[in-house]
Amino acid sequence: MPVPVPELGSYNFVPETKAELPWADLITLDFSLYGTAEGNQKLAQTLVKAVREDGFFYVKNFNISQERVNRQFAIGKQLYEIPLEEKLKYVPQGLDEGAFNGYVPAGRRIIEPVSGLRDRVEVYNIPKFNGDFNHNHPAVVQGHLPEIEEFARSLHTEVLDPLHTILAIALGLPEDYLKNIHKYDVKSEDHLRYMKYTKFSPEENDKLGGLWGRGHTDLGSFTLLFRQPVAALQIKNHATGEWSWVKPQDGTLTVNTCDALSFLTGGYVKSTIHRVAVPPKDQQHVDRLGLLYFSRPNNDVELRTIQESPVLREQGFTKNEFEKSGNSVPTMETWTFAKQKWQRTKNVARGDKNFENAQILPGWNERVYA
Repeated sequence: MPVPVPELGSYNFVPETKAELPWADLITLDFSLYGTAEGNQKLAQTLVKAVREDGFFYVKNFNISQERVNRQFAIGKQLYEIPLEEKLKYVPQGLDEGAFNGYVPAGRRIIEPVSGLRDRVEVYNIPKFNGDFNHNHPAVVQGHLPEIEEFARSLHTEVLDPLHTILAIALGLPEDYLKNIHKYDVKSEDHLRYMKYTKFSPEENDKLGGLWGRGHTDLGSFTLLFRQPVAALQIKNHATGEWSWVKPQDGTLTVNTCDALSFLTGGYVKSTIHRVAVPPKDQQHVDRLGLLYFSRPNNDVELRTIQESPVLREQGFTKNEFEKSGNSVPTMETWTFAKQKWQRTKNVARGDKNFENAQILPGWNERVYA
């Protein structure tokens, strides 16, 4: 049951854009079907297309009310209203080495090398509540911590556990196979994130070539993105290579598949390439606040291709990049901190090929997409 909640100011979403944009035609998983053999099978068939072609999809009827979601946005809004000097007290020790829980300030990247224009992305990450992590946060977060914990745990029971079950069915695995390597009470680097993109001026946006953030993939299993109306997220279709915009849909979660699932399935599940574009002109005057959850396998899981899946065997997805190259297959913990260290590289300029194609582990060079 939801915990008692203290008073919290409301969060008002800005109007959606009126611009005509090339919106992605994404699949929706309806979780009202979940829980019966027939419904689960139907969802599994739908999920296969999503993870093989689009990599992004919507989930609806996931049993978390919009009121609870709105309260999380309100917490995020209040968090970013506190003074910078207060937020800087919560920068994680070891940020440059890949630590990420707590506050990550804006301005670590040069996103326009000629003028020296830096990013304006602030991040606040909250880890699991399973006893493996300390929880020391600014007062606005600390005061709502029971509610935040309840919300984060519900994302596992109401969204991630069903997704892992459905994907296991699609792969011909026991239904609990993927749930067993994503247990909430076992250490992993999952986190809830409040993320703020502060606006640029029209002149600055012109310098940025239409992009606030270049194309990349996420490192975990699934990323959950809650609806917010400032259009900026774009995805690259695996089949066509074309970029399109992700439209905010009422009452849905947007979900994308990530690197760890791609490794575990030998590339059958595609890790989604996505980027953050300059919003359309009728939304460039507002900041963009995001609410996300990053799901990752338990830290001790080795990222080997799952051999028990008849689907993967029959379709020839038997080795991932580490296995093909003969290099050591990392655990999820090793992979997480290698990629996080690369992502947190300070003062790197957009277009630096040494950074964009850096080897972060033997057998894996990172990639940045246009």
